[in-house]
Amino acid sequence: MYFGADYYPEHWVFPYDGTAEEPESRWDQDAQLMEHAGMNVVRMGEFCWGLCEREEGKYDFAWLRRAMDVFAQHGVKIVLATPTAAPPVWLLKKHPEILPLDETGQPRHEGTRRAYCMNSDIYWDYSKKFVRAMAESLGDHPDMVAWQIDNGVGRHNTEYAFNPETRRDWIAWLKAKYETVDKLNEAMGLRFWGQVVNSYEEVPLPLPTPSAHNPALITDWRRFSSDTCVAFIRMQVDILREITPKIPTTTTIRPYATQIDNFDLAETVDLVSLDSDAAAGHLAAENAMTIDIARSLKKNGEAEGFWVMEQKAGNVAWAEANSLVRPGVVRLFSYQLISRGATGLLYFYWRMPRIGPEKFYGGVLTHDGLAKNRMFQEVMQVGQELQTLQPLLAGTQVKADVAILLSHASDWALDQPMRPNKFFSQREHVQLYYTALHDRNILVDFARPSDDLSKYKVVIAPSLHMISGGDADVLRLYVHNGGTLVGTFNTGLVDENNLAATDPPYEMSDMFGLKVVEFDPLPPGEENHITIKGGFPTTGLHSARLWCDIIEPRGCQILGTYAQDFYSGKPAITLNNFGEGRAIYVGTMSSLPFYHDLVTWLRQTCSLNPLLRVPDQIEVSMRVRGDYRIYFLLNHHPQNVHVQFFKPVRDCLTGKPISGGYDIPGKDILVVDETVTSA
Repeated sequence: MYFGADYYPEHWVFPYDGTAEEPESRWDQDAQLMEHAGMNVVRMGEFCWGLCEREEGKYDFAWLRRAMDVFAQHGVKIVLATPTAAPPVWLLKKHPEILPLDETGQPRHEGTRRAYCMNSDIYWDYSKKFVRAMAESLGDHPDMVAWQIDNGVGRHNTEYAFNPETRRDWIAWLKAKYETVDKLNEAMGLRFWGQVVNSYEEVPLPLPTPSAHNPALITDWRRFSSDTCVAFIRMQVDILREITPKIPTTTTIRPYATQIDNFDLAETVDLVSLDSDAAAGHLAAENAMTIDIARSLKKNGEAEGFWVMEQKAGNVAWAEANSLVRPGVVRLFSYQLISRGATGLLYFYWRMPRIGPEKFYGGVLTHDGLAKNRMFQEVMQVGQELQTLQPLLAGTQVKADVAILLSHASDWALDQPMRPNKFFSQREHVQLYYTALHDRNILVDFARPSDDLSKYKVVIAPSLHMISGGDADVLRLYVHNGGTLVGTFNTGLVDENNLAATDPPYEMSDMFGLKVVEFDPLPPGEENHITIKGGFPTTGLHSARLWCDIIEPRGCQILGTYAQDFYSGKPAITLNNFGEGRAIYVGTMSSLPFYHDLVTWLRQTCSLNPLLRVPDQIEVSMRVRGDYRIYFLLNHHPQNVHVQFFKPVRDCLTGKPISGGYDIPGKDILVVDETVTSA
């Protein structure tokens, strides 16, 4: 297990710390403090291009190697980052054509990070030269354990640019996909409003227009822009694998922060790194979903676990009110990450910076750097505990019986100016299903519709608005072979080319045993209700909000109907046997209590067993290695919560056995396994 912090040695030289005589002396103090806190890894270098190449072609990596040496002397390994997220000012002054142009043709200027167009050949050339020079100068350091490539690629809306080079690459991308202009016109449906093109050069970029662009064009633009970002990362991976083939690569990913296909991004690197945005006020289930998405980007033996390259060590700096994280919460966040498969955990920042826009961002150390603050003590406690847990965690993984499907292309196709309901949020919809499973302590993976789903007892496919025939076949095969699929409204309304289906859900109406003949998008404040039929447990009256599919049954069993309006009595929830499995269809969006009831029913009918029987206030996760199981119980509430163990367990932090009842203090954790030695 790697445990450490994100460090910026360039911040901690004289006059910001150290002395005129020994300007770098602070580095050794920080390395000693990290060692004292139980840390064994540090990340550095991610924004240092302008310091390592002050003038074109004149590289100075000596100071960075000195910093690496200092930490290595204290047993702290190094993750070295390529700093291509922050090009130096001199480069942008010399080549202003690198600057990204926005939709109006105006440049987004230098003086900050990410001021570059990823389609710029000039920027690619300079990036290649710098990454190669960095790898050749520092890649032989014996204490390097990984390369981090760039930082948060595509963030701050930089996945898109509208430069001439972007248009050039856009045309090349379209040619590779469609082969002929006739196929492009047909697939995109450009005859609508008579917007057919006679050449690839006529295909517009999605610039501001009087009315809406063709949605197929917008979706392809987002695919192209995602591919551009992925290609930029892959270019650096190729260089680093050539020069340092034994050092693994990673890049930081934050789900839902960009319009990049994170599955594609994860395929380019050796291990996944999460940039966690868990902060004050975030709900446990929201944080857990982000973690599980990150863990799921590489699975099936591709990589064990994932890293958390940035876990906030206190308050953030980007909210409207950047509240302090309360005592014990960072430790809770840390164990939530570890419990869900993290094999590396680094805190951001090590020390609150004294300079720059993020000077009031929380850190393990405060501005004074004295290590007498509460956050240092809390992080040090985690470090000490991990030394005890590390042998138990080695080789363990998270294994889930349920998968939730994600499709970036489907999300892009739905997120259009003209769509059925602008109040519908796909992220909220996914979160409802996830939260219901999380609250019942059922572990979840995330997967693409094209993945092998055979190992899951239940697959949930919330609002796959766009789906290809091939992906529909994967879902059909999964159900036919005995799986249970939960599909929902807003599924299969269009194919992969954004062509509306004539028999929705596209290529799956026989599997679900129904056809969606109409759908009724509802504004906030207007609701229908669901009348539950026999066999489906319910704890109360459930709302039908935002979207109501009007369903024509074709052999399916009806589990629930709408209670009012002209479609009163029409099916809202159905079940259809298909092959050896079952396809459930939930034709509306409800509120969380409904999804709790749905999960209760799935537990009964699909043998989904909770990890432990504990009160609702306790979050449980589990890591396994063969027959060995280690459980994490997290109390996110301020009050003590009593749990009852029905067989003896061992407290992994104290080594003491626990039998019967146990009180988990507020904002605290308990880690147990079943390795109990008899007296």
